[in-house]
Amino acid sequence: MLVLSGGTGTVKLVRGLASIGADFSVAVNTADDLEVSGNLVCPDLDSVVYGLAGVLDGDLWGVRGDSFETHDRLRELGSGEYMRIGDRDRATHVLRSELMSEGHTLSEATDEVCGRLGVETDVVPMTDDEVATLVRTPSGTLHFQEFWVREGGEPEVEGVEFEGLECADPSPGLLRNLERESVVVIGPSNPVTSIGPVLGLEGVRDALSDKRVAAVSPIIGDGPVSGPAGRLLEVEGFGATSRGVEEFYGGLLNLFVTDVRDGYGDVGLDTLMRVGEDEERFASELMELLEGEGWL
Repeated sequence: MLVLSGGTGTVKLVRGLASIGADFSVAVNTADDLEVSGNLVCPDLDSVVYGLAGVLDGDLWGVRGDSFETHDRLRELGSGEYMRIGDRDRATHVLRSELMSEGHTLSEATDEVCGRLGVETDVVPMTDDEVATLVRTPSGTLHFQEFWVREGGEPEVEGVEFEGLECADPSPGLLRNLERESVVVIGPSNPVTSIGPVLGLEGVRDALSDKRVAAVSPIIGDGPVSGPAGRLLEVEGFGATSRGVEEFYGGLLNLFVTDVRDGYGDVGLDTLMRVGEDEERFASELMELLEGEGWL
């Protein structure tokens, strides 16, 4: 089974799947990546890896219990580093950047980081090429991290675009898993900025047409559990509802899982994952559902 992931909601699902010993791989959005203080930061990718390594800082990103002395000192010295990067987290970015400066791809660097953190799950970036999520606002175009982290998601959004996506190739790991797996689960991540770039890579949608594809809605009721998914769905012409999520995926889905409180979708489960027990419970329920459908 292949899971398509962003960096928040789907991380909980991935941790739950790992806790019950499910056999799965993960392809992660990299369009939110950016260089910070000379090092490549991959927020979604690192959240998945840290989550599987058991060191993720709660529902956030970064390393649990981290210190921030380097970031604080940089700010004291006048650095414009607006992302609050912890010291141990920064070590990952330094290692990744060193490996890539030596000629390794992002996929190879990710394999190395996973190995050093003891992550055995096959975690792959969506691409080894540079793609950037850009948010158009009345005052100009911002990188997604500038919009969401620096500006707190406050600017009015006029549109979203993915710079470099039309020239990017799926990573070898994504291609390998698309060829190998017959079941694909789209996790409860932001459909527009987390899953949209993965689906926008050349050949991915075509490959999914031959798969059994399930998606878990990130929406409960009239809003997302976290993040700007609702606002961005509306900007793209879809409702900030589970129905809007399904419409966004445009006929790709064979099974759509929503929260039981929504009363919409093919199957309603309790999709709210607040603590570890919730992650394991939902992962078990999802696997039972897929097995009951004869997919696994």
